[in-house]
Amino acid sequence: MAIPSVFQRHEIKYLIHTRQYHQILQAMEEYMEPDPYPRCHIRNVYYDTSDYRLIRASLEKPVYKEKLRLRSYGPISQEDTVFLELKMKYRSVVYKRRISLPHADAEIMARGITLPQGSQIAREIDYVRRFYPHLAPGMYLSYHREAWRERDGGEFRVTFDHDLLARTRALTLSVPPFGTALLDEDQYLMEVKAPGAIPLWMVRTLSQLGIYKTSFSKYGIAYQRLILQPNQGGFPHDIQPIQRVI
Repeated sequence: MAIPSVFQRHEIKYLIHTRQYHQILQAMEEYMEPDPYPRCHIRNVYYDTSDYRLIRASLEKPVYKEKLRLRSYGPISQEDTVFLELKMKYRSVVYKRRISLPHADAEIMARGITLPQGSQIAREIDYVRRFYPHLAPGMYLSYHREAWRERDGGEFRVTFDHDLLARTRALTLSVPPFGTALLDEDQYLMEVKAPGAIPLWMVRTLSQLGIYKTSFSKYGIAYQRLILQPNQGGFPHDIQPIQRVI
């Protein structure tokens, strides 16, 4: 899978239900086409400090925020390639930097042990690791994604995520997905991604369907429900706050 290592774009999120999902798909037929890899099962491990400094700062909605995570686009072994990603947001613009590494090496690098990566992206990741000492796995998140892109080579993209699961144990990409559901069965998290303005046809579609943007951080929601209130709202009692070994 050829995946870019650098992104800079606006990302706007919407919570929709199944009927709206099908209505949007119908509206997209004239303008969008499936991504070259239209469906995948994304798995992430977010890294944080022992007091969850990164996600707590992110939830305060500062002008600038950042996250560090490992990501794969399907099941992997320790030898398979994954992505070590630095995701930053500044004044509503999302920036992503990532490098590809064998899974075992990526886990080591995320924890702060330097590997021979001479790129600018690797240096940016290394700076964040040194700024936040003792980073460790903080949350596992997985979801099924359906991706669409603008026809004729345009940069506008739309993704639909569902079956969003989170857990605070077995924090490795090599363990199959399981965990607590963060969305109802009838819900999708839709994201529109564009370097500039959203196309007018999509603006009209969202307005006609009564769909409005929402603030939805997957890691943020998981942190609030599994760490701050792990036994409230119907979440399993065996999900406990992380006990890190540092």
